[in-house]
Amino acid sequence: MGFFKGRKAVIATKHKKEEAIAPILENELGLICVTPDGLDTDLLGTFSGEVARLDDPVTTLRKKCQMAIEVSGINLAIASEGSFGAHPTIFFAHADDELIMLMDKDNEIEIIERELNLETNFSGADVKSVNELIEFANRIGFPSHGIILKRTKENLSGMIKESGSLEELIENYHSIKNFDYSAYAETDMRAMRNPTRMKVIVKATNKLVDKINTLCPHCAIPGFGVVDTVKGLPCEICCLPTRSTLKHIYRCQKCNSQMEKEFPFEKRTEDPRYCDYCNP
Repeated sequence: MGFFKGRKAVIATKHKKEEAIAPILENELGLICVTPDGLDTDLLGTFSGEVARLDDPVTTLRKKCQMAIEVSGINLAIASEGSFGAHPTIFFAHADDELIMLMDKDNEIEIIERELNLETNFSGADVKSVNELIEFANRIGFPSHGIILKRTKENLSGMIKESGSLEELIENYHSIKNFDYSAYAETDMRAMRNPTRMKVIVKATNKLVDKINTLCPHCAIPGFGVVDTVKGLPCEICCLPTRSTLKHIYRCQKCNSQMEKEFPFEKRTEDPRYCDYCNP
């Protein structure tokens, strides 16, 4: 807790992410967390499509932190950024890919963690009746989880985000539906309208705390973390290298000292099912 204890930190959010992030940072690191007034992170992109996200997630994180620092005058900022879609390896499943960053201008360091999680209600559907709308609402967890209504998936004009009850949702559907009774319903992925996402942000924040608490063995700066992986874990039958991880490379971003850790997942050989020679 010592390195950041007592410092004030600004959480770069417009969507109440401080409810997930602040308690962890305050309890585990001793930070004093605040949220800035007038910070519009939607300028960097919106899930509903009004503003396209032009940058990659890490660049967007940096911009969010810098915006919060400039607005608040506090040199320590935290931001998170979520991406939703197909899981990178389980292609039939949706995933929530949350990145979270701590930017410390005083010490010129950035610490980033990632939580890739299958727990998400991310979804969208064309609905052509009240019954289909209700079915979608039940499936995604409405009303605790928000729904955005559009005329079509790509038509952003007149979209409706703030339906608080089933009655209001149905009323909004009738106001936006097309002549053939069709409309497009999608999950609201803003953090304050998506408790499932909030839980993933909590997991990402806990991982960030663990990384912050990992100090460089040479200069004691926080965030001594994995920067690269080396493949080549040997197959348990043929002993040839596989594509599985053999070692992790750790590096300090401040003094650049480096360390290798072999067998990071506590296994010294790989199942031959994952060997390109035994199971081509």
